[in-house]
Amino acid sequence: MSDTAFKVRVWDLPTRLFHWTLAALVTGSFVSVKLGNMVWHGRLGYAVLALLLFRLVWGFAGGGYSRFSAFVRGPGSVMAYLRGASHGPGHNPLGALSVLAMLAALLFQASSGLFTNDDIAFEGPLSHRVSGALASLLTTWHRLNENILIALVVVHVAAIVYYRLRLKQDLIGPMLTGDALLSRPYPGSPDNLAMRLRALAIATVCAALVAWIIAL
Repeated sequence: MSDTAFKVRVWDLPTRLFHWTLAALVTGSFVSVKLGNMVWHGRLGYAVLALLLFRLVWGFAGGGYSRFSAFVRGPGSVMAYLRGASHGPGHNPLGALSVLAMLAALLFQASSGLFTNDDIAFEGPLSHRVSGALASLLTTWHRLNENILIALVVVHVAAIVYYRLRLKQDLIGPMLTGDALLSRPYPGSPDNLAMRLRALAIATVCAALVAWIIAL
């Protein structure tokens, strides 16, 4: 077996910026709510929602391994991976489930926050558009979902540590530089100026959409 390593562009710049910006915003959102600064908690939540909308669109309009079609697989692929089957660049079948769970939980958290109303420190911009009972229910679910998010983040970090220490695979480096050293010359993700301008246009539209929702 050859020891030759091939440098492959796995993660394009828009995907990497999304990942690290989302991590920073979610951390800030968690800290702000614990400090009782609901103004910034709301602002950070709106930014998270815009980012998530971008990622959903980028999962179809992006290129390479950032597309959902590149890593979302059925139960058979997950079982095969658990039995030791190899996989190409990007998220493995089990990691893909973690990514989808994280995106779903964050999307619910950010969108439900629009309707929350604790009658004390925060009132979501759309809380007046639903009944008081529904706003109260969404506020409760919003708080409960925080625990689910914390659990998912812990699992995510634990997986990164496990892959680094046990499997000798660096998952952080490629998300920083975009490139991974692989045993085969896989095709790289497109990461040119045209793709980046496309991402910028999508992000701008998503931000404008969230701003419009807030202003309703």
